[in-house]
Amino acid sequence: MATKVQGEHRRPPPAAFNLSLNNPTVRAILYQIIVLGGVAFVVWYLVSNTIQNLETRKIASGFTFLYREAGFAIGEGLVEFSPADTYLDAFWVGLLNTLRVAVIGIIFATVFGTILGVARLSRNWLVARAASLYVEFIRNIPLLLQLFFWWSVFRDIFPGPRQALSPVAGVYFSNRGVNFAVPVSDPVHWYMAGAFVIAVFASILIHRWATRRQQMTGEQFPSILTGLGLLFGLPLAVFLIGGAPTTFDWPELRGFNFVGGSTVTPEFTALLIGLIMYTAGFIAEIVRAGILAVSHGQTEAALALGLTRGRVLRLVILPQALRVIIPPMISQYLNLTKNSSLAVAIGYPDIVSIANTAINQTGQAIEGIAIIMIVYLTFSLSISAFMNWYNRHIALVER
Repeated sequence: MATKVQGEHRRPPPAAFNLSLNNPTVRAILYQIIVLGGVAFVVWYLVSNTIQNLETRKIASGFTFLYREAGFAIGEGLVEFSPADTYLDAFWVGLLNTLRVAVIGIIFATVFGTILGVARLSRNWLVARAASLYVEFIRNIPLLLQLFFWWSVFRDIFPGPRQALSPVAGVYFSNRGVNFAVPVSDPVHWYMAGAFVIAVFASILIHRWATRRQQMTGEQFPSILTGLGLLFGLPLAVFLIGGAPTTFDWPELRGFNFVGGSTVTPEFTALLIGLIMYTAGFIAEIVRAGILAVSHGQTEAALALGLTRGRVLRLVILPQALRVIIPPMISQYLNLTKNSSLAVAIGYPDIVSIANTAINQTGQAIEGIAIIMIVYLTFSLSISAFMNWYNRHIALVER
């Protein structure tokens, strides 16, 4: 029978928990309790002091003011608004205005920045130097100064409404903005919008099917041309089937301004162009760095297969560069969205401008600033979540 070896290793008994300050665990817990208590005290002091000051100055608190009549007009918005509407309606108009600038700005800044980034790597000396000069020039001028410049250009370069320029029938350029004819609302337009959404999803499905088919058989399918055909053809077919309504609302000069049609104001144009051109300068450097991060051997291999340089860039380089481009691109999208708050400086009625007006009228600054913070926090987290999802979608799957 085997006997136990003398001196066999045994598990030492668990040490008793020591409540002394010499115990690192006790000290760590104690320090965290002290810090948490200090933060809680500071929050309690600020809240109680704010409430006391509001009561002393007889300033109302809470968000009930949102349901009161606003009493001011908004010069530009995607939805109808009058001074008889509530502050909540005013904030909704400002929210939509901010969202419009952010979405359009992100799309065009991405396209323009990508073109600039590719141009900086061009073999043409003039194109590469011109792109480099633009990037270095635009990134080193404060954005606010650029917005003032574009706003003054659009306000001063065009004449008044009575002397408005009309290069095309129904389109007028003046210092009040660009007035142009728009189709009169018709139910067919909603059906066309639905058809466009269906075409988008159909194009995505066709592209995925074509990709799997090419991987399995090697045969290519013109998914891009098919998608473009669906995007344009399906709404056009709905338009023709619905009777092709072609009634337009034409702008007319009445008094000192145009009535009817639609208007793009100088403030909106200046803000949009300023944000696009400024952000595109940073996106260009991100795109350039992403392309340079792809091994040059990929380009040589693609050229050896007989691909043109345009197809090499579109099919080989950019898809691989996206994995490097997307993470820093998220920051630029967030910067563009937050930089749109500078619209208040040139008179564009975004969420910040309307919140400032509401604060001046009601005196409820805390609530107004809280609404601004919530709006930009929601925008930023939404953009970040979507881009992070896309980044995970295109990431290489490692074993």
